[in-house]
Amino acid sequence: MTAIRDALARYLTVRRALGTRLQEPATTLGYFVDFLDLQGAKFITTDLALRWACQPKHVQRATWARRLTMVRQFGAWLSAFDPRTEVPPKRLLNARHRRSKPYIYTEQEIEHLMIEAALLPSPMGLRALTYVTLIGLLAVTGIRPGEVVALNLSDVDLKNGILVIRQTKFGKSRFVPIDDSTCSALLDYANRRNNFYTRFQTNSFFVSERGTRLSLGSARRTFAKVSCAVGLRTAKDGCRIGRGPRLQDFRHTFATRRIIKWYQAGLDVNRELPKLTSYLGHSNVSHTYWYIEAVPELLQLASEHMGRQGGAQ
Repeated sequence: MTAIRDALARYLTVRRALGTRLQEPATTLGYFVDFLDLQGAKFITTDLALRWACQPKHVQRATWARRLTMVRQFGAWLSAFDPRTEVPPKRLLNARHRRSKPYIYTEQEIEHLMIEAALLPSPMGLRALTYVTLIGLLAVTGIRPGEVVALNLSDVDLKNGILVIRQTKFGKSRFVPIDDSTCSALLDYANRRNNFYTRFQTNSFFVSERGTRLSLGSARRTFAKVSCAVGLRTAKDGCRIGRGPRLQDFRHTFATRRIIKWYQAGLDVNRELPKLTSYLGHSNVSHTYWYIEAVPELLQLASEHMGRQGGAQ
């Protein structure tokens, strides 16, 4: 183990002890250390950090900036122990994050994705079962992909129909109710999953073929392949993670459909929206209002609703 790799392990241990999950940074910084090893580097330099951050092609500049920020935070910590460490300056890759336009799945597309996921090859057959259940859960609950893979066995209360989402984005925890059909699907997964392993290496609800926690990166890559197989991604894009509908879009689909139902039922959406904000775990209701602006059908319904209100005055 190199000195930098050993330092990264200590850095992650310290940050997690302070209550930070660091799932994405842990993986991403591991790739950065791999890059440093290939370069024969003994310490972090701004030039190497910048070259590594800008490696991915065909991505937003904000992605480069996010990668460099992870290195900057690690470098700032490491510089206290190794004075040779160069900490990349802030705003070196300054970029405003552009929120991706949501993709709204149709019921037929979700069905096709689950059918294709059921065909995923795996030595034990657990991989297909895991992804069918994962896609179904994302579609019916609208929780974040990262929240799904972070679920522990104790977080899934099938007796009372409750998912416990713990300390995720914005440090918020919440309870997410699930209906009887979802409980049945999760119970079936749990029973069949347990048939594959008598002893688990993890307390995760969703597991890989190795019996370890399913990683978000693996889930995204596998979903990209499934999406390509059903035609939601084009072959020219090579079925890459950032090219086409994403796992996150199940969340957008769930929220959009709920708001559409409210409009169609004649409900006061402004009054109902804070409920959805709490359910989704948004930090502010303005983040939930974004769906109305981002989805043309919702924007049209909102305009029609406002027009009717104006005509009634």
